[in-house]
Amino acid sequence: MIDQAILQYKKFYAFLEKHPKQFFVAAMLILSVSFIGMIIKGVFFPVQEKDSFQLPKLYSQSEQKKEQIDKREKEIENNLKQLSFYKIKSDQGSLTREDSVKIKYLYNQLQKLKNGH
Repeated sequence: MIDQAILQYKKFYAFLEKHPKQFFVAAMLILSVSFIGMIIKGVFFPVQEKDSFQLPKLYSQSEQKKEQIDKREKEIENNLKQLSFYKIKSDQGSLTREDSVKIKYLYNQLQKLKNGH
């Protein structure tokens, strides 16, 4: 099989050495026809581009994660403000039973937000 391929190659090479002008003309015809075909395709059948740039899914998901993190941080900040208000209230000694329950609830909620649960 390899011997046949080598033999065919030698025959083809011998033909090219004997008829270089015919080979050149044939190669130029093939190149010219393909070039004209590409121009016709580009002019009459242009490629339809719907959207040249789309964000990869990874980045769009990271935006959603960032929004979730920002929301969680706002909730943590809100809880900390409420807890600091109750701290001031406890320093004044005016805490009620409902305030104690609210403090425990805010503390538990704050721990959940910080731990990501």
